[in-house]
Amino acid sequence: MSHSKTYDNEPLTAWVNGRFVPLPEATVHIEDRGFQFADGVYEVIACVNGHFLDLQAHLERLERSCAAIRLDMPMSRSEMQQLVEEIYARNPFRRAMIYIQITRGAGPRAHYPATGMQPTVVLTSRALPQPSSERLAVGYTAITRPDIRWKHCEIKSIALLASIMGKQEAHDAGVDETFWLDDEGHVLEGCSTNAFAVIDGKLVTHPLDHQVLGGITRDLVLRTARNHQITVEERPWRLHEAGLTECMLSSTTNAVMPVCRIDGQPIGDGKPGRIALQLRQMVIAALEADA
Repeated sequence: MSHSKTYDNEPLTAWVNGRFVPLPEATVHIEDRGFQFADGVYEVIACVNGHFLDLQAHLERLERSCAAIRLDMPMSRSEMQQLVEEIYARNPFRRAMIYIQITRGAGPRAHYPATGMQPTVVLTSRALPQPSSERLAVGYTAITRPDIRWKHCEIKSIALLASIMGKQEAHDAGVDETFWLDDEGHVLEGCSTNAFAVIDGKLVTHPLDHQVLGGITRDLVLRTARNHQITVEERPWRLHEAGLTECMLSSTTNAVMPVCRIDGQPIGDGKPGRIALQLRQMVIAALEADA
């Protein structure tokens, strides 16, 4: 399916607990555990002209996140896929991002969840933001901070307060992202991005563990690099390693973006690096291949 309508001047439609409703009317109960405890999980899926990027991988990760917090998926994967396709059809941006959120549901406020609650399910479709050509020409900037998050970052939880605080610090510093560092100074990931470096010509990123979310775009970047004979190393790395010439980040909304200054210091020559730009071009081509 292909859509060019942008819905610039029309109200968006959301799906909330079995109903499609205008976005301004999309509400949940005040005792929803997502609202009161951040007791839920989410996914963000990119869509280009009706082509969903790695949809099954997103739905598999959604199932894993639900299982990790002992929340039964309220529908089958095929039913969720149908909803994703329908919410996009009702909000058919040429480049869209589909948001899925599942919480444990509404019930009396208590830390231990009551039995018998119906999960709350929400889907929306919005325009997928794109970095401008001017931003690409100069690259992104970042700061680093000690990791203050919880110890299950592999779960795509809606409990994102630490990341919000990191984004606030980045904004106050006039940069684009905050990268979290572990106790030994290794770069883990950003507040809403995965982080990479080019060291001695190899693409390096922290391995997946409880400190790092397995980004779907991260996986695409690594596959793309390997398919184009770029050596990949998944290992802990630091910013001041000898041979480090480039940094970059990845996410659904950014694809791949070079990061040219961190903590006020230039990375390499302070300009977008060759490998970062190549990977960005190749990843975007992969995104649009079936669009």
